[in-house]
Amino acid sequence: MTTPGITAVIFDLDGTLVDSEPNHFEAGRQLLAEQGVTDYTWADHERYVGISTRETLALLKERHGLRAPLEELLAEKNRRYLDLARASTKVYPEMRTFVELLAAEGVPMAVASGSSPEAIEAILSGTGLASWFTTAVSADEVAHGKPAPDVFLEAARRLGACPADCVVLEDAAPGAAAAHAAGMRCIAIPYVAAQADDPAFATAGLLVRGGQAEFTARAAHDWLTAPAAASS
Repeated sequence: MTTPGITAVIFDLDGTLVDSEPNHFEAGRQLLAEQGVTDYTWADHERYVGISTRETLALLKERHGLRAPLEELLAEKNRRYLDLARASTKVYPEMRTFVELLAAEGVPMAVASGSSPEAIEAILSGTGLASWFTTAVSADEVAHGKPAPDVFLEAARRLGACPADCVVLEDAAPGAAAAHAAGMRCIAIPYVAAQADDPAFATAGLLVRGGQAEFTARAAHDWLTAPAAASS
C-alpha cells in the first residue's frame, strides 16, 4: 500500500458512492401516498438525507400521524426501494475511479450505510461494486445510526483497522458528525449544496463544497497521500 498513514477507507453509500437518493425519494413518496399523505416533496425528502431509513420513517410516522406499525412501514419502504434500486442505480464516475485507485494500492475499503443489508447488497451487486466492497455495515446491524459513530466503528473493527487511521467519505451532515465522533478523518461531499455550511461539515479534513460536481478522484487521492493529511 502506497497511501501513508491510511489503514482503511470507509464509504457511505447513498449519495456518496451512488446517486440513490431519487430512488429513496420515490419509494418514500409511494409509501406515504398509500398512507394518505400526497404532498411529500423532494424538499421534504432532503430533510432526511443522511439519516437511516428506520429513523426517517419513525420521524415521518410521528409527523404525519401514520397508524401503520413502524416495522410494516419499514418493510414496505424497503420492498419498494429494492425494486427501484435493482432497476437503476447510478455510480458516480469519479467515485468509481477513486475506488479503483485505492483498490490498485491495496487499501482496505468498506461501506457503512443507513440502508438495510438487503439494499446495500442489491446496490453493490447491481453496480459492480461488490468485488471491491466485501465488508459492508448497515445501521440495522448496530445500536445507533448516524450521527452516532456505531456503523463506522463497526466497519473499522471488521477491517481490523484503528479508527484514527481510517478515512470516511460522506455526503450528509449526520455522517460527517458520525465520522468525527468515531475519531476518523472525513472527506465530505455535500449532497445538498445548501447544507455545506452545516457545522458538522466543518469537522471534515477535506470539504468539497460543490458536491459531486466538484469531486475528483485525483484530488481526493492527493489529499489522502499528502503528509499533512496523513499526520492530521
